[in-house]
Amino acid sequence: MAKSVEKSAKTVQEAIALALEDLQTDESRVDIDVLDEGNKGIFGFIGNKMARVRVTVKDTHGDIARA
Repeated sequence: MAKSVEKSAKTVQEAIALALEDLQTDESRVDIDVLDEGNKGIFGFIGNKMARVRVTVKDTHGDIARA
């Protein structure tokens, strides 16, 4: 089963960076699903919503076994 994490941050890019750090990998080895792009809300702070992503490590072992 593929390892995945969900992370939230102010921006999608920040959330992805947190997930990659947690998984100890880089963007070329993962699938990224943006669950929520978030928003800045009114005046940049009222109703502020964090961006959320799910980052899943690609199953490279399964690909090799099928080849």
